[in-house]
Amino acid sequence: MAEEKATAKTKPAKTKPAAEAGETCCAEKCKQPARAKGYCRKHYMAWRRGKIGKKQRYNICSKEACRKPAVAGGKCAEHKKGAEAAAAA
Repeated sequence: MAEEKATAKTKPAKTKPAAEAGETCCAEKCKQPARAKGYCRKHYMAWRRGKIGKKQRYNICSKEACRKPAVAGGKCAEHKKGAEAAAAA
């Protein structure tokens, strides 16, 4: 009975393995195993925050229900003009 309890407590850890063996991060000079989008965990988080990579996650206007491409400051051309007009008035 004591042996059964001892083996039940020593279960293997439930961690997700990295990407396929041999696949490494696509960031420069990084040898860590790739996790998502070709990046290791550290660089993937940086990509999500928009600090690295060419394709960023959010390239649309930040105004609610507006799906136009963002031009500057997270706003589309239409909303950027509206903000400038309101500031001038």
